[in-house]
Amino acid sequence: MTAVRTAFGTLERLAPGLGGRWAERLWLTVPPYRGRRADVIPPGEPFTVTVDGRRVAGRTWGSGPVVYLVHGWGGQSAQLRAFLDPLLAAGHRVVTFDALSHGDSDPGALGPRRTTVTEMAAALEAVAEKHGPAHAIIAHSLGGNAVFFALRRGLRAGRLVFLAPMTQPMPYTAIFAATLGFDHRVRARMLERVARRAGVPWSAFDIPSQVPDIAPPPLLTVHDPNDRETRYADSVALAKAWPDAELVTVQDLGHWRLLRDPATVARAVGFVTAGNAGTTGGRAAAG
Repeated sequence: MTAVRTAFGTLERLAPGLGGRWAERLWLTVPPYRGRRADVIPPGEPFTVTVDGRRVAGRTWGSGPVVYLVHGWGGQSAQLRAFLDPLLAAGHRVVTFDALSHGDSDPGALGPRRTTVTEMAAALEAVAEKHGPAHAIIAHSLGGNAVFFALRRGLRAGRLVFLAPMTQPMPYTAIFAATLGFDHRVRARMLERVARRAGVPWSAFDIPSQVPDIAPPPLLTVHDPNDRETRYADSVALAKAWPDAELVTVQDLGHWRLLRDPATVARAVGFVTAGNAGTTGGRAAAG
């Protein structure tokens, strides 16, 4: 890290364009999977869909109103294993998948271990197109941002559960810059390059400011103030901007233990099943 910081410091002064290119590549690189070996999901019924000719791998179980489980940046569908059995017991069909450049799916358009939020959203849209209207979506971390982006493009869901979501990505770019040792010259070029890769401005991923662009369904967001991966302030801002939102504050669960905490799982499943009587979903174009 010392060598990286020294190199970025030099590029900040002498070649910010080159530094921006390097920073953009690092920002869009998916980190190694950090899940537990115990995170093994039952076989279910495998399926594939394609996004621009690239294979997205997923599985489905059960029957009834569909609940989609969406992993986050560097995650896999197996991390959401704890939600499967309770949702099946509640009479739901459960659908999971690995985003491009994650898990068992193909590399994305940028190559192995690289992708964008827009590409993650496209994978969800393709999966929902195959499996039908979303009674609910349960998403972790950056997966929540991908879900919201898909909602802005026409996806519909009866209920949403966001677990430790990243809802305002811009502050993370300042943390990223400080960690790697560059300043505003490299950062500005990185932001420009990432936006070009994603095909939309950074404002498109600031969820609290974009809530008026959708018809927001009921939302449950769960976050630990001591989460070291995503900011608790993101969930606070989201709950303030969302018309029908509940923020649940948990302690000592961090970013990952949240996904297998029995009380969190039970609360999320209870929130999802509370809407069983009247569900709307599907893509707007499909009515």
